[in-house]
Amino acid sequence: MGCRHDSGHSQREQGGRETLEVLVASVVTMKQLLEAGVHFGHRTRRWNPKMRQYIFTERSGIHIIDLHQTMTRINEYYEMVRRLVAEGGTVLFVGTKRQAQGTVEQEATRCGMPYIHNRWLGGTLTNWATIKQRIDYLNRQERRKSNGEFQSLPKIEQLVIDRELAKLNRRIGGIKTLTAMPNLIFVIDTQREELAVKESNKIGIPLIAVADTNSDPDEITYVIPGNDDAIRAVKLITRIIADAVEEGRRFREVEMVETGQVSDDELAELEQYLGPSTLAKLQGMEEEGQEGEASELAVPAASDSEEETTGAVAQADQSQTGEEAPPEQAEPEQTETEPVSEEG
Repeated sequence: MGCRHDSGHSQREQGGRETLEVLVASVVTMKQLLEAGVHFGHRTRRWNPKMRQYIFTERSGIHIIDLHQTMTRINEYYEMVRRLVAEGGTVLFVGTKRQAQGTVEQEATRCGMPYIHNRWLGGTLTNWATIKQRIDYLNRQERRKSNGEFQSLPKIEQLVIDRELAKLNRRIGGIKTLTAMPNLIFVIDTQREELAVKESNKIGIPLIAVADTNSDPDEITYVIPGNDDAIRAVKLITRIIADAVEEGRRFREVEMVETGQVSDDELAELEQYLGPSTLAKLQGMEEEGQEGEASELAVPAASDSEEETTGAVAQADQSQTGEEAPPEQAEPEQTETEPVSEEG
């Protein structure tokens, strides 16, 4: 994108942690929205009157969406998503229509979030315990395959296992990284993803969705008024949400390195993500902070001894005693597909 997400400098809290209090410029321009066709709604006869507040005008029988509201909400929700992910939250990307499938898979994978792009399975949220069992089974079988445990089996049995894994990956492969229900769901076309909307509302998981002029905004927690049919519009908005996720993840990973709350495997992954020089610099900052705390806590033993000893009673070995070593610091707890009309 053409704009820099944050123009301004970050501040520091006590303890050296970087805050998310930044001066934020617009993450999208009016020109980008217009070029992507985000302003095209559906034909006037197909509208939902509840979307009236988001409609700017009508032209040639087509509703035109108010892009000022779209841009305002994109900027607002960008910050919300970034903060959520920085605090450890998870965003589930959902888009199963042809115009959204490839983009949802690509952008969710890029930012490291789960996604559903083929079909929403009934009970994904309302029957989470069963879905979680299938996810665990899929992950366990894939680990066994990668470890070579199936190589000794007959070819026909290996073929059956491969077919089963392929089927499971088509159904739940995009969410196999989920260990708990998501904190937020991003949806393209709430009309198409009606089941996902119903389940999220029933469970109480907030929704952020691209709402066209035929949508019901009452079902959506965070409405982004826009064209949910044009490929370029879908790509633009989905990319912005993924960028917000990526910034939030980067902040969280940097914070985890600074506080030492990261395992060896995670360090290797972070080194690939942040780069070895950046990671080494962050670890150096952590060590300097620990040494500074240790020096403040260190108290010379001789000063205590001098207060307790009178001039008349001098200890012969007092000259041999130096300052006590600083207390050891405990380690931190590891705790285009086919062309699509620009009209909606």
